[in-house]
Amino acid sequence: MRVVIQENYANMCKWAANYIAAKINGHRESRPFVLGLPTGSSPIGVYQELVRMNKAGEVSFANVVTFNMDEYLGLPREHDQSYWYFMHDNLFNHLVDMKPENINILNGMAEDPEAECARYEAKIASYGGIDLFMGGIGVDGHLAFNEPFTSLTSRTGVRALTTDTRIVNSRFFGNDPEKVPAYALSVGIGTVTDSREVLVLINGHNKARALAATVQGGVSQQWTCSALQLHPAAIIACDEAACGELTVDAYKYFLDIEKEERL
Repeated sequence: MRVVIQENYANMCKWAANYIAAKINGHRESRPFVLGLPTGSSPIGVYQELVRMNKAGEVSFANVVTFNMDEYLGLPREHDQSYWYFMHDNLFNHLVDMKPENINILNGMAEDPEAECARYEAKIASYGGIDLFMGGIGVDGHLAFNEPFTSLTSRTGVRALTTDTRIVNSRFFGNDPEKVPAYALSVGIGTVTDSREVLVLINGHNKARALAATVQGGVSQQWTCSALQLHPAAIIACDEAACGELTVDAYKYFLDIEKEERL
């Protein structure tokens, strides 16, 4: 596992965007480059930088197919808190060459949610899997909506959201946890770790315990993010604020081994 520590959130986002753009630009296969994407506050800076690079002609999304991590169950895509809305508002509407037919987001209004999840997994497989999955984690280490104690081999499915997650997300719903949907559709941990590369963003002091569990703790269903330890090409991009719970030796090691990546 690589851990790339940047001084602040802005540098973390710039590094991650540059990494993603380089992977897209270096893709030489005839099939599209398949990119997994998250929502939440962590990737917003990355999306802003990718939009800038796209408009400047530094990266093209013309041959990119995207799959998003999750969607609230029961929210229509027009709802301003749906993840369909979030992705279009923060990324897709601003890219000059993103093809709408290449955008894949789980349908939170599907009549048969389980069938929708199975369809999503099959569509990912039809492209030969995901080349690079970017993600973020919650304060309890959940990856996508795979809450603590979700199976580390889980596939896309319906997830019940914990009270803590609904409280954290209530800031987007008028600070009322009861307005946050109780269920979501989410890719599984196994879906993410099947990707050829995984790039996870971890920023802020409130994520320090989760970063330590991801990097230094044992592999455990309690911290679903810890499954990344078993991935052959996992990268954590983080800021200094998130490093507060790392041991001094681990912190110094990652700074030393990745010193050329420091912005």
